[in-house]
Amino acid sequence: MNKQKNDYVLLKCRFSNFLIAFVLFVAFCFRAEAQQSGLDTEVRYGKLPNGFTYYVRHNEEPKQRAQLYLVNKVGSVLETDKQQGLAHFLEHMAFNGTTHFPKNELINYLQKSGVRFGSDLNAYTSFDETVYQLPIPTDDAELFNNGLKIMRDWAQGLLLQQSEIDKERGVILEEKRLRQGAEQRVSNKTLPLLLNGSIYADRLPIGTDEVLNNFKREDIVSFYEDWYRPDLQALIIVGDIDAIRVEEQVKALFADLKMPKHTKARKDIRILLTGKNQFITVTDPEIPQVGFEMYIKHEGIVSKSFEMFKASMLRNVSGQLLASRITEYGKKPSIPMLSIQAGYGSFLSNLSTISLSFSPKEGQLQEAVEVGWAEIVRIIRFGFTQGELDRVKTNFRSSMDRLIAEKNKRSSEEFVSEYQRHFTTGELSPGLDTEYKWVMSVLDEMTLQEVNTEIKKLLKETDRDIVITGPDKDKLTLPTETTVLKWLANGNKLAAEAYTEDGLASSLMSNVPNGGKVVHQYEIRELGVTELILSNGVKVVLKPTDFQNDAIQFRSFSTGGTSLYTDADFESARNASGILSASGVGQHDPISLPKLLTGRQVQVIPYINDYFEGINGATSVKDLETALQLVYLYFYRT
Repeated sequence: MNKQKNDYVLLKCRFSNFLIAFVLFVAFCFRAEAQQSGLDTEVRYGKLPNGFTYYVRHNEEPKQRAQLYLVNKVGSVLETDKQQGLAHFLEHMAFNGTTHFPKNELINYLQKSGVRFGSDLNAYTSFDETVYQLPIPTDDAELFNNGLKIMRDWAQGLLLQQSEIDKERGVILEEKRLRQGAEQRVSNKTLPLLLNGSIYADRLPIGTDEVLNNFKREDIVSFYEDWYRPDLQALIIVGDIDAIRVEEQVKALFADLKMPKHTKARKDIRILLTGKNQFITVTDPEIPQVGFEMYIKHEGIVSKSFEMFKASMLRNVSGQLLASRITEYGKKPSIPMLSIQAGYGSFLSNLSTISLSFSPKEGQLQEAVEVGWAEIVRIIRFGFTQGELDRVKTNFRSSMDRLIAEKNKRSSEEFVSEYQRHFTTGELSPGLDTEYKWVMSVLDEMTLQEVNTEIKKLLKETDRDIVITGPDKDKLTLPTETTVLKWLANGNKLAAEAYTEDGLASSLMSNVPNGGKVVHQYEIRELGVTELILSNGVKVVLKPTDFQNDAIQFRSFSTGGTSLYTDADFESARNASGILSASGVGQHDPISLPKLLTGRQVQVIPYINDYFEGINGATSVKDLETALQLVYLYFYRT
């Protein structure tokens, strides 16, 4: 939808001044309301008298498109025993008949308009929310207006016809059947433990066969009428729109949404921490090898204020330091595991977790537990080094610099995600410029002592859950909790010395070679490209774009690939590029190379596919020289 021109003419100066003052007053009130709500002032935010919330923002990435999201604070956790699965079932029914689009007319109408079901038009249901998403063109006013009608229908206009309900039962049951792989079977056994026996463990969104096969229409109608109500709903619209006009349309369309006569309380359902440690072993015929996981659970932090933002940053930096240290350990030769990861992140509901997981080599579970845990204990006892903290800070700053450089190229989906979190959790969305200042301020003030104190809190001795998985054939040999606790105690004894690291090289290349020459240059004006032929025979094709402000992408290739190799050499050829990427480059091993590249926006990846081989990459403008040095080293100094 193109921005609309004013359809009036101001004839008198006094009236003009009055109107300008009035507009400035309204704009001030609007910005004040947004600021008080912890939002960027560029978004038009408000609540209607019925409690319905809206967020409307103009954004031109991509042009002539808008993202429409209806967010409901309604998920499977609100179901009764006889409604298990109906939150998700209701989501499906939103595409099977609404007030303005009976039966399948909604999908048919949108697909004829170029909106694809599944990839564009979509929805999801989780424990705590149900979200409907509709990316739609804005250069067709009728189509956009109908998109708003669809959102209104989803909010309180589902027909829920018995015939359509019965048709959808089989669809849901088949979806449920397709999920029943090893991962889901293991999850069904471990979730009650990880969720501390809370109601979440009994409210998987997919539901139960008993309910899905036998529920009555009144059951799903009751759920819809109880919970799809304006005080639990928000409409988010971000795109190439006239935000003021769209805001007025939203007010007109959604002001008549009704609250139920008897309103049920939407309780804040939480997973309580018990202070206890838990243990479980799970086997399945389709699990290929033994795995070890540990989760240390915490109350999560939602950034509802600057102080909470600061506390969240401290956790995130500490978690990144943990992840970096354990990733580095996993690159060492001769360790007793195939892979190892650790980190900090959100979990479910109000919880966040520190996680540690690894896959031991065959028959080396005990050794893996002992040495893996020793690395965690080393962090608890000795903390991190100033050099480690400085590198993580540098990477955070570099990432924020990149976001600021591209701030006028942010996609509408990014804004939608922020406003969705603001609505569902109360997380601040103050705008990128403000967030940039906050991040830089917090990083400047953050000390090594604060980080080392925080990581000790995160790696606490309580609320630890250990999960060991394996194939059925190993069921009788998997360790008991008592045995694993003995292994962890052995790991405590191994962490006797602090972490140290060798000095780092100051540059990628100690000797930069003499450059070649451009021997030919061609302009292909109809394509907007320039072709260069270098003195070594390489052809370079240059294409300027304005998709991003500070990004260069490149792809190199030559014909060949794994198709040229014999059966005997095929596996070596297929895995060669992966081994090359994981092995460092030149004189820099896989541990020192990432440290040397700290703060640089550069990615260079060699590849070999069926018919081609080459090197792909992406970099910022200032790091192009670094990227090209990496390309050179992969070719000549590997």
